[in-house]
Amino acid sequence: MRFFNTAGPCDPSRHYMLPPERRLAGVRDLIDRQYYFVLHAPRQTGKTTCFAALAHTLTAEGRYTALHATCEKGQPAGGDIDRGVRAVLRDLARAAKSLPAELRPAPLEELAGIEGESLLDAYLAAWSERSPRPVVLFLDEIDALYDETLLSVLRQLRAGYPHRPQRFPQSIALIGLRDVRDYRIHLRPETESLGTSSPFNIKVESLTLRNFVAAEVAELYDQHTSETGQAFTAEAKDLAWELTRGQPWLVNALALQVVETVLPDRAQTIEPRHVDRAKEILIERRDTHLDSLVDRLREPRVRRVIEPILAGEMLSPDVLDDDIQFVEDLGLVARSAGLEIANPIYREIIPRALTNVVQRSLPLPQVAFVAPDGKLRRDVLLDEFRTFWCQHAEFFLERQPYTEAAAQLVFMAYLQRVVNGGGFIDREYAVGSGRIDLCVRWPFPGGVERWALELKVWRKGRPDPLPEGLEQLSTYLDRLGLAEGTLILFDGRPESPPLPERCSRGELEHQGRRIGVVRL
Repeated sequence: MRFFNTAGPCDPSRHYMLPPERRLAGVRDLIDRQYYFVLHAPRQTGKTTCFAALAHTLTAEGRYTALHATCEKGQPAGGDIDRGVRAVLRDLARAAKSLPAELRPAPLEELAGIEGESLLDAYLAAWSERSPRPVVLFLDEIDALYDETLLSVLRQLRAGYPHRPQRFPQSIALIGLRDVRDYRIHLRPETESLGTSSPFNIKVESLTLRNFVAAEVAELYDQHTSETGQAFTAEAKDLAWELTRGQPWLVNALALQVVETVLPDRAQTIEPRHVDRAKEILIERRDTHLDSLVDRLREPRVRRVIEPILAGEMLSPDVLDDDIQFVEDLGLVARSAGLEIANPIYREIIPRALTNVVQRSLPLPQVAFVAPDGKLRRDVLLDEFRTFWCQHAEFFLERQPYTEAAAQLVFMAYLQRVVNGGGFIDREYAVGSGRIDLCVRWPFPGGVERWALELKVWRKGRPDPLPEGLEQLSTYLDRLGLAEGTLILFDGRPESPPLPERCSRGELEHQGRRIGVVRL
C-alpha cells in the first residue's frame, strides 16, 4: 500500500507522487543543447525526486549516460579541497553503480596521485571519453560545499566545459537551495574568486521548481482515494491547496496527518474540518522541515525581510534585492501583489515560533474566557490583555527579537494561549500593508463564531492610525462577511503617555458596523 511521503525522495512503488518531469519543463531541451544550468528551490520541494527520476529515464531511453549524485558528503571538508572533492567523487562513484556496467566511470583508484584541484576535471573527462553515450550529470546539494572546495569544484567544471561532449559531460545541472549568485555567501571574504560576479558564469539558465497547482494537489489526493476508497471532498482538497499553496512537503504532510491521525477510518470522507485539524497538528509538531525554516528566522538577512512583513511596514532602504531573493529561495516568502509569507501554514508558524517562549511564560489570569453557551468572552479577553499590557509590556517587548513587530507578536501570543486547542486563528499580513488582520474561529455548540481583529501601531512622526485602521478593518469585515470587529492600536511613539494613562477600550460605529477600539 502506498502512502504520502514526507521523508526523503519519493519512490513511485511506495509513495503517492506526480510525474516528476512535469515540473521540469524545458530541462530536456537544455540537455539536448549541451547547456550547463542551475536549478534552485527550497528544501523538500522535490528536487532530488525529480532529478533522480529524470536521470533514470534518460539512461533508460538509451541516448545518454545520466546520473544523479550529491555533494553533501563534501560539506565537513570545509575549505580542504582534496578531502571535499574526493568525498563528492566517492558519492558519485557509489551512485554510478546503478548504471549498466558499460556506462560506469572507471574506478576512482585509477586516478591515484592526482590532487583535488584537478581530480574532478580528470574524473569527468575520463568518464566522458569512456562512455559510449554523452554524459549528463546532476550534482545535487551543490551549496553544501564551502570556501575553497566550492570554488575548486566550480573552477574545474568551468575548465572542462569547452571540451564537452566527447571529453567532458554534455550537460551538467547544479542543484541546490540557492541560486548560483548566492554561492558567494559560502565563500569567506578573503577567498579568491573566479574573477567574475558570478562564480559559475558558464551556466545558461537559472531555473526553479514550481509548487503544485491546485489541480495537482487534487490529483495527488485522488491517488489515495483510488487505492483505499477514502475520499476527500472537493472543499477539503481546495482548503489543502489554499493552506499550503502547493508546497510539496506541506501537501504531503497535511494529507499524511489527515489519513493517519485525524481520520484513519478509510470508510469516512475527509472534509475541510479534518484538514484544518491536521494543519494545527503540523504546526504544533514542527517537524524537521518546519523547524529548519524556523531556525532561519534569526539570521540577519532573513530578519531584514521578515520583520517588516510581520509589522506591515515597508522594507528598509538597506534591504538588498539579494536579501529578498535569498529569503524567497528559502521558500519563506512569495511575491504576488506585494511581498508576503509564502503560504498560510508558514504565516501561522512564524509568529508562533517567534513567541513560543513568550507564550509559555505569559501569566494568564485564572478567569473563564468561555461563556456558559460555549462562546468566547471577547470583552473579558480584551480587558485582561489590557491589564496584562499595562503591567508587563516593557518586560516582554525588551525580549522580542523582532522589535518592529514586538507588540503585535505579544498580543498574538496572548491570543494563542487563550484559544489554543479550542479554536483557530487565521492571520494576514504583508509588507507595506500597515496592519495585521486576525480572524479567530471558535467552535461552540451552536456552530462557529468568527471574530475579526486588526492590529496597528502608532509610530513616531505619523498621524493617529485610527481613521486608516477603521477603513482597513471595514474592508476586512466586508471580505469576511461580518458586521463587527475589533481595532487594536498600540502606541509606539517615544512621546506617548505612560501606559496606564493611554490604555482605553471603547466602541464606535463606522459605515454601519460596530467597531471596538482598544488603545494600548
